[in-house]
Amino acid sequence: MLSFNRRHLLLLGAAALGACGFTPAYAPNGAGNVLQGQIEIDAPNTRAGYLLTRVLEDRFGRSTGARYGLSHATGIREDSIAISASNVATRFNLIGSVTYALRDLETGAVVTSGKVDSFTSYSASGSPVATQTAKRDAEARLMNILGEQISTRLLAAAPALSQ
Repeated sequence: MLSFNRRHLLLLGAAALGACGFTPAYAPNGAGNVLQGQIEIDAPNTRAGYLLTRVLEDRFGRSTGARYGLSHATGIREDSIAISASNVATRFNLIGSVTYALRDLETGAVVTSGKVDSFTSYSASGSPVATQTAKRDAEARLMNILGEQISTRLLAAAPALSQ
């Protein structure tokens, strides 16, 4: 009689991933290691740029003799999405986008580039201080989302960089 055993399924799944050439990005000799400590991110000039830079440096580390430079342009707009009966906006969307380019610092050639976008929301129904705090928190969440999207795309492009 054949009984279902999750360990067998897990081993079978791991063998299938290994057979297709899957390698974790940060495994020894993984493609993600090519970018660790090798990206010099352009200095931010806005709060949103600073938050994005912080997310990317957390992911890839600070550069020590960087091989690549990352430039980015951040744009954020605000849309009201809920209006009260007294015609006052009580909820807002922050819609953000980042255009980025990873370039080889030796040649100046753009290695990969792209654009990511997302949104977050915040409530403006409290006091002015609570609304301002909620807006700043939404901006931080938005930059975290966009930074993770950029890092995912850079990791996906990493195998081509290591060749």
